[in-house]
Amino acid sequence: MIKNIIGTCFFFIFMSAISQTNDNQLPYYEIPEYPESFTAGTVAARAIDGLGFRYYWATESLRTEDLNFKPNDDARSSMETIEHIYGLSKVIVNATLKKDNSQNDELAMSFENMRKATLMNFKTAADILRNSDDISQYKLIFSDREFPFWNQINGPIEDAVWHCGQVVLLRRSSGNPFNSKASVFTGKLRE
Repeated sequence: MIKNIIGTCFFFIFMSAISQTNDNQLPYYEIPEYPESFTAGTVAARAIDGLGFRYYWATESLRTEDLNFKPNDDARSSMETIEHIYGLSKVIVNATLKKDNSQNDELAMSFENMRKATLMNFKTAADILRNSDDISQYKLIFSDREFPFWNQINGPIEDAVWHCGQVVLLRRSSGNPFNSKASVFTGKLRE
């Protein structure tokens, strides 16, 4: 009886430790393995996975001086660019959740929370698309206007990729370059 109680306690402690570890890990340290088949959903998901990987490494280990850096008064700072990417990630995930983008009840977020939320938005959207037989159902909704998934590709997805590149350039300019071991070709860290 005592052995069962002790065993049960250790089991719950072990499971709690595992769940805390998993909660602290963010998606896109690596790109997930690719699917066996090509479908519209798996290809769209892979594009977002590539974006997630780029964003993960573009924003990894940013310092306060990196976040505040901007090359001139007319440019966005790194943090302002990251805020914009976060907004794009909401548009991307909202389409897959079939939610309207016109509602915005956001509170201020720290960089760390915004980074996590952005990565989770990308992961949620990619997971939904990966398992979808018909991605045309995921329209961009802005109040009474709807746009087809095509606009998702050339709009928020590609715009977010563009801005990830800007974050990489800005961090290099502020003296904290992108991790050169992060291979966007393989979606993994080089040894």
